[in-house]
Amino acid sequence: MKIKFAGTVAAVLFGLSVSAAGAQSAPVKLRFGHAHPVTDSQHVAALEFARKVKERTQGGIDIQIFPNNQLGNDNTMISGVRGGTIDIEMSGNPYFTGIVSKLLVLDLPYLFDSPAHVAKVVDGSLGRSLLNELEGFQMKGLAFWEVGYRSLANSKRPVNKAEDIKGLKLRTTPNPLHIKAFQLLGAAAQPMPFSEVFSALETKAIDGHENPPSVMLSTKMHEVQKYLSLTKHAYTALIVVMNKGKFDSLKPEFQQVLLEEAVKAGAFQRDLNAKGEDAALAELRKHGMLIVENPDIESIKSVVKDEVRKMFVEKNGDELLKAVDALR
Repeated sequence: MKIKFAGTVAAVLFGLSVSAAGAQSAPVKLRFGHAHPVTDSQHVAALEFARKVKERTQGGIDIQIFPNNQLGNDNTMISGVRGGTIDIEMSGNPYFTGIVSKLLVLDLPYLFDSPAHVAKVVDGSLGRSLLNELEGFQMKGLAFWEVGYRSLANSKRPVNKAEDIKGLKLRTTPNPLHIKAFQLLGAAAQPMPFSEVFSALETKAIDGHENPPSVMLSTKMHEVQKYLSLTKHAYTALIVVMNKGKFDSLKPEFQQVLLEEAVKAGAFQRDLNAKGEDAALAELRKHGMLIVENPDIESIKSVVKDEVRKMFVEKNGDELLKAVDALR
């Protein structure tokens, strides 16, 4: 009887150990939301990120992508990550500047002078230090991807110079520096979630907006906009964030894979955008948009650059700005 009992106990313990091992080997499922359609480079890069993470963790992390505001608009998704109801999300830098004001530095008009300058800033130690500022707000900054260089589209008239912007009702990001820049140019700046922009343009509640051409194409803004001017007045980084508690709960080797692959996916996406811009412009022309390729950028820069930088320095000091400029 004793032998039989011991055998039964051993069998039960063996079964429990197998069950525990199975539970530990079950993949960690992460939900990753974003605001853009599946045709956008943001989604393509998210899929690549998920694929590489799954590959490198041998299936240990399984990231499910939810595009096109399926998990809510940008503000809702950021709140979801902070609250732990969403694991990962990505939104434009301006959506985070109300949380960490230092991030405003990346949105200054005409801050970057080349793609190489962008990469040095966002992929280096300066970029990492800015991402680390989010940790006090229940978010782990994984990497900077990109929205891209913003240009101006509207339904009223071609914009050839600064004076042509005056009087336009323009959707902007919620970033106070973006709002200030367009106010200086005489436009009526109206911040709103990106998910509401198309309908606002369609109903003529606003005259225009500013985004990279690739975003305009993927969201079919050409259906409600006639004129595009390649002002490239500001660069917008895209921040990929994860719930900090969820990140901290992962094995260190999984954490490292997420961080490394997020940075690689950012470089991958920036390369996609660079290669695709000419094709995006050609497609927008095909859909009837009139494109001003060489507007008088100096006339715009002379109005906004120094004044908006002054606004940033008054609140945040000039140390960050000097650090960005030193990487040119």
